Amino acid sequence: MIRLGPDADGIALAADGERVVRFGREAAGSEAEEVLEAADCRIGPGRVNAHTHLYSGLAPFGLPAPEPPPETFVQILERLWWRLDRALDERALAAAARFYVAEALLAGTPARVDHHESPSCLEGSLDLLADACQELGMRAVLCYGATERNGGRDEARRGLAECRRFLLGNRRPLVRGAVGLHASFTVSDETVREAGELCRELGTVLHVHVAEDVADVADAQRRGWAGPLERLLDLGALPPGSILAHGVHLTADQVRLAADHGLWLVQNPRSNRGNRVGYPAALAASDRVALGTDGYPARMEEEAEALRTEAAVHGEPREAVERRVTGGWSLLAERFGERFVPLAPGAAADAAALAPEGVLHLLVAGRPVVAGGRLLTGDLDAIRAEAAREAERLAARMCALP
Repeated sequence: MIRLGPDADGIALAADGERVVRFGREAAGSEAEEVLEAADCRIGPGRVNAHTHLYSGLAPFGLPAPEPPPETFVQILERLWWRLDRALDERALAAAARFYVAEALLAGTPARVDHHESPSCLEGSLDLLADACQELGMRAVLCYGATERNGGRDEARRGLAECRRFLLGNRRPLVRGAVGLHASFTVSDETVREAGELCRELGTVLHVHVAEDVADVADAQRRGWAGPLERLLDLGALPPGSILAHGVHLTADQVRLAADHGLWLVQNPRSNRGNRVGYPAALAASDRVALGTDGYPARMEEEAEALRTEAAVHGEPREAVERRVTGGWSLLAERFGERFVPLAPGAAADAAALAPEGVLHLLVAGRPVVAGGRLLTGDLDAIRAEAAREAERLAARMCALP
């Protein structure tokens, strides 16, 4: 028997070779201990969902079919997802966040980077998301994706103001803030500049969709740039560490340009395949690439398998693909200023006990949030029931929108 730990945060693990047989917290110098039995398990850090949308949390319960059926990516946004975010109110958003976070924890995903929009429930929306994360026990980086697609420049200013308010006021240990833009093609140059100024003022980064579809590229070219990446860079909106979701239609030279500026790219294989926007083959030109779900459930093993399947079809090197699967922890470490490698000296105490049938135990910041495959931090049945009720309300609100 080999005893690993306790580390600086009090997590002690006893292992026989690579197999974890005891997993949990032990009080040093005391007979009291809180140790979870974890026979025949492996230990790991869990997964990071490096780009997602908590506001989509009610989608698994069913949404109204877009009418008429969309034929392009922008039509998918207009007839489904932009209708959904416009229909959100406080009750629906809180239920969506709690359901998504609970399901993610049970799937062994203790951390995520979120990109949020709810134009009818804008001010204070980031607090609703942050409260769900802190209460249930998930690390998160949150932003509001400022846009002009509904209310012009005033809507964009309100979105940036929500980012500012949250960044200045948040005190939750598990949550950090960022500045957000929806996408280059939904904002003016003035809004892009203001987002960059806010990043510099508050010492944070931008989270934005980039080149997910050819429509984003065409819009930037109509404005006089080679693409949305160049537009955002030239207007000063991308401090090092900024997070660019998708990058499907970036060239290898553009991906290298992003890497030279210290930017992260996040690949979302299931979403890209579902929206039929293409495969981001050029991402192989950077090592700063992580894996996200873009609103799909945070079952990261499924996302990783989708990535491996798609990458094999496109002839990508396996080692580059595997770096993306674990890249989210490096991205998160930049935002939290901590390392998240279990048992490493000085690392944050985030760890998962992985049994053959799935995640058995999960600790976040030393706190058990899943034990024996059961959520400890909330009533899962109540969370699911509330989500189902709010999904019905949300669907009705979506249908009532013009």
